[in-house]
Amino acid sequence: MNAIKKKWAKSQKVLNGWLSIANSFSAEVVATQGYDSVTIDLQHGLVDYSSVVQMLQAIELAGVAPMIRVPWLEPGIIMKSLDAGSLGIICPMINNRDEALALVSYCKYPPLGKRSFGPTRANFCMGPDYYSTANSEVICLAMIETMRAMENIEEIVTTPGLDGVYIGPSDLAIGITDGRLAPGFDRKEEEMIDAIEKIRLASFKAGIRSAIHCGSPEYAADAVYNGFDLVTVSNDVRLLASAAKDSVDSFRSSYSSLCSGKILFRPGHVNEKKSEGGGY
Repeated sequence: MNAIKKKWAKSQKVLNGWLSIANSFSAEVVATQGYDSVTIDLQHGLVDYSSVVQMLQAIELAGVAPMIRVPWLEPGIIMKSLDAGSLGIICPMINNRDEALALVSYCKYPPLGKRSFGPTRANFCMGPDYYSTANSEVICLAMIETMRAMENIEEIVTTPGLDGVYIGPSDLAIGITDGRLAPGFDRKEEEMIDAIEKIRLASFKAGIRSAIHCGSPEYAADAVYNGFDLVTVSNDVRLLASAAKDSVDSFRSSYSSLCSGKILFRPGHVNEKKSEGGGY
């Protein structure tokens, strides 16, 4: 049922997409591009719960495993996200074992947790045996983003029922340097590399998965090569902005090249001189 767990069971890596725009069509576009999983961001994304349901439907139709990053460690939204059909929960700002235990308990039905039963949509999209399979199929990832989490990393990664940890490089950079480093992805500072590797090694030794949010395909490929089990590359907002900027820059460059040292004519206006300086 969960394509992420199927790949992990085969010792394969997972490429994760990321959605911050509240739109089922853009979710469908992203989900059909070849990702193994796609995450809807309820923490920093511009998404409400009604939009989440429609986006989950679009992702599922593409045959991709859907996950949700919830806003916070709060049982209501975690359980509603799972009831809507998410196969994974990414929870921000997990700082110690007690918080990790609480996260697991909100994702699991008794006796493994205290998730309330009422899978309104999941019961249909995941099948009538959802209750019997949910505890083993739903993925639970704790985000490691603070100095407190770094200090408690060994106790977090050994939390029973936790499937893995997810590194948020921006908050981690702020947290471990008390704001000295600016937020951002694809960290290359020595202290950040040390922190990232400490988290990855701790999760590996504990027998759970490690994931990291990346800004570029090159950095993500390097992360996978060095042992990460799941990587996210950018998000829909940044990809849209980047593609639009590349298109605009390409147009300006092409037009400037055509105009340089030439006299251009409009069809039907043979003798009318056009701009030579790259304007338009």
